[in-house]
Amino acid sequence: MKTAFAATAFALVAGAAMAGDKVIVEFGYPYSHLFDVTYEKILPKFYAQYPDIEIKMRATYESYEDGTNTILREATAGTLPDVTMQGLNRQAILVEKGIAKPLDGFIAAEADFAKDGYHKAMLDLGTFDDTVYGLPFSVSLPVGYYNMDLLAKAGITSEDQLPRTWDEVTAMCGKLSDAGVKTPMFWGWNITGNWFLQALMWSQDKPTVIGNDFQIDTPEGLKSLETMHKLFRACDMPNYDVKTAINSFAAGDVAMFYWSTSAVGTVERTKADFAFATHEFPGFEASGPKGLPAGGNAAMFVSTSDDPAVRDAAWKWLKFITSGEGAAEVARTTGYMPPNKAANEIILKDFYAQNPTKATAVRQLPLLREWQAYPGKNGLAVTQVIYDYLEGIVTGEYDDMAAVQEEMNDEVQALLPK
Repeated sequence: MKTAFAATAFALVAGAAMAGDKVIVEFGYPYSHLFDVTYEKILPKFYAQYPDIEIKMRATYESYEDGTNTILREATAGTLPDVTMQGLNRQAILVEKGIAKPLDGFIAAEADFAKDGYHKAMLDLGTFDDTVYGLPFSVSLPVGYYNMDLLAKAGITSEDQLPRTWDEVTAMCGKLSDAGVKTPMFWGWNITGNWFLQALMWSQDKPTVIGNDFQIDTPEGLKSLETMHKLFRACDMPNYDVKTAINSFAAGDVAMFYWSTSAVGTVERTKADFAFATHEFPGFEASGPKGLPAGGNAAMFVSTSDDPAVRDAAWKWLKFITSGEGAAEVARTTGYMPPNKAANEIILKDFYAQNPTKATAVRQLPLLREWQAYPGKNGLAVTQVIYDYLEGIVTGEYDDMAAVQEEMNDEVQALLPK
């Protein structure tokens, strides 16, 4: 269904600029609970600059997987939007299938593209075979969220006492349970794209996929599974869905919450009256992780319109939302980091000093690694297979991690290209 934001925003727009016919650009994006407020801030600025363009919001995608599946269906049905937001790890499939259109021609026509904050490292996130297909809109990393009031019951009274290793987290869960905290921890195993499994693998400097080979059948893979099992059991972790997990932490019911930095803005806007802090994602050693996967999404041009006016308007929208000012609203309204250099170095110069809960992920930027997609036509099916096994660990269906390692590996390898 359409979001309430979309209906309200465009009612306002209709009254704001009605001079003549407008060029309509259709746009699809994920996670209304995170990004509605972002586009609510961006749209008035865009319309002030381009009053002859109307952005028509499609129904929001529930997840990045849903977004990719939706675009694949719409490509078959001939009902694609003009611009779509896709997970950084889901761009390749749209490039391979010829759905995403190259952006190099648009970029070449821009006089000051680099000066607008678009730098090589940013463009590399959406570049395939030396061609740019996506402009990154937001980048996230996993962090720890902490209810300092609940942690005080277990003797944690300052942020420098927060856990740095997973062993410290499990020990803290025991203390919190003894202190009467019903939900000591939630750990984001169910974040889109098996992101937290990849976080544990990269924490050991191990990619989840090398070529077409799944790496769960390695010592690092087993250690990742055993760490999840230990955390889930020691912390008596509930099997919350994504929205329930965020809402439960914001309500003050969860002491330690391991999640994407993307939800920091949502938590700050909705949280109950408790002291809130974020801290670096724990690792296997006190020195922390050796790497972490970059989450986030990129804007892709998928329009099938032959109308030059529509194509030009779609590019103006795509460029505006990934520009310095557009990207800055990502940081202001969410916990994502804008990949645009102008946003970070000029517009947000003092922002992170004034917003310490959003600065944690910035401190972790040297750990940034690839959020890997599973190769081949069965990539989305692989994601689901892994999801099902991880949920089985959460629910207690699986306790023998060596057996899970072997069974998961066999199922996934059978789906990957040979």
